[in-house]
Amino acid sequence: MRTDTIRAAAVQIAPDLSGRAGTIERVLNAIAEAADKGAQFIVFPETFVPYYPYFSFVLPPVRQGAPHLELMKEAVVVPSPETQAVADAARKRGVVVVLGVNERDHGSLYNAQLVFDADGTLVLKRRKITPTYHERMVWGQGDGAGLKVVETCVGRVGALACWEHYNPLARYALMTQHEEIHAGHYPGSLVGDIFRDQIEVTMRHHALESGCFVVNATGWLTEEQIAQIHPDLQLQKAMRSGCMTCIVSPEGRHLAEPLTSGEGILIADLDMKLVAKRKRMMDSVGHYARPELLSLNHDARPAPTRRVTDVSPEPKEEEQDV
Repeated sequence: MRTDTIRAAAVQIAPDLSGRAGTIERVLNAIAEAADKGAQFIVFPETFVPYYPYFSFVLPPVRQGAPHLELMKEAVVVPSPETQAVADAARKRGVVVVLGVNERDHGSLYNAQLVFDADGTLVLKRRKITPTYHERMVWGQGDGAGLKVVETCVGRVGALACWEHYNPLARYALMTQHEEIHAGHYPGSLVGDIFRDQIEVTMRHHALESGCFVVNATGWLTEEQIAQIHPDLQLQKAMRSGCMTCIVSPEGRHLAEPLTSGEGILIADLDMKLVAKRKRMMDSVGHYARPELLSLNHDARPAPTRRVTDVSPEPKEEEQDV
């Protein structure tokens, strides 16, 4: 049952670069650890299972074939034993889990975010609508059906991945659905300090503009993992820093000291009364909106590659009604 205070956890840990089995084990261990600390809402980094495709940032296209195929092999099918294991853990501990995965759908990969309610039900599977820069070599595009806020036992939850937060209309689509807790995902260990600073600005701004809590998780790579991805010392610099695991209130304040390096689980209590306090003064999609001047056209239909039209033959003359 929803209470006035929700304890949230943002997880910053390293994946297992050998594949999804090891990373899923780390996910399950982190769920247990966070739940032991009283967490009711737990967020993991972008495409954490099996791992973010860091290779695509430091390798030229001609050298990406082998690691891309390996990622396809280790990617997650939804549903699968891996998603069932996370669902079981969510149900056992009574927690809401937001997990980033590389989703495999036959011959394509997608950057997917999965939201499991506290009873283990998968209430949302969404795909990043536009992969960023190097990511377009790896993932396909999502559609408007994934821009959806879902009811969970902790409140109304929305999610976006990484630079989707730079798409104001994508954020607005969630805001119009009155999200109360927003899950943000970033890869972490990428680009450098400037990425860390940009993430902080973006997360705090979304919290202020939407009047919701933001729970953001970024990943982490060890020095050994960085060397494993690429041996060149210059290119290794592109896989350090860039971490900003944080929990932000609707007033734009950090509720705990952000994690910017190393592994850990950030814990903070969300006073849900702050949502109404913020929106009383500034509700971007309510009393502060001007829909007669500015409004959003959101096509929320799924975008399948095959649409079947019924071409049933006309009944024979003797079968027709008389």
